[in-house]
Amino acid sequence: MLALDKITAIKTTKLAEECHKIFPLAQNIKNAIAKTNREEFVPAGFRHNAYKLDALPMGSSQWISSPLTVAKMTHYLAPKKEDKVLEIGCGSGYQAAVLSHLFRGVFTIERIESLILEAKQRFRKLGINNIHTKLDDGQNGWAQYAPYDRILFSATAKQIPAKLFDQLCEGGILVAPMQVGAQQIIVRFTKKSGYIQKEELEACDFVPIVDGIQK
Repeated sequence: MLALDKITAIKTTKLAEECHKIFPLAQNIKNAIAKTNREEFVPAGFRHNAYKLDALPMGSSQWISSPLTVAKMTHYLAPKKEDKVLEIGCGSGYQAAVLSHLFRGVFTIERIESLILEAKQRFRKLGINNIHTKLDDGQNGWAQYAPYDRILFSATAKQIPAKLFDQLCEGGILVAPMQVGAQQIIVRFTKKSGYIQKEELEACDFVPIVDGIQK
């Protein structure tokens, strides 16, 4: 993984501190935000806003999440370095890049071909070697490398497909923005003795999950 230049490192460290002031973060998550160059994941016309706590538009009517949202979702996963994580909805790749500092393996799925190709280019440019990508409907999961210690949805779901809980380890955690009535709520699911425990965490705002692949 390529080291950040001095100016970028100052910007990313400040960004991590701003997230921490609003939502207290463990040191490993702060470090992951500080090591990830958000500017590389933002469309050229918005790079002057790369280090603000704002969601930003990108291609295919999608959004790159706020760094604060990324930090929160990462926190709710309770990452462990020896674990592997499946991400549903790669988007720009920023969330996956943050996760790459915290997990031994990141498996990320994106349904829009142009987005996954751009994300792969970013990962190569940044020298990130522990992210594995796939073009598919993320609601299918990625059975080939299951089970996963953690699963993260980066788009809002109305329900979690049973096959994804099947791909989650015993004791594993799945975090997803869920449509609950008129609200979106971040929900954490924990698999214990084959049963799924559910915990609602906080309101959120994500793009919805869409079926199928877009080429």
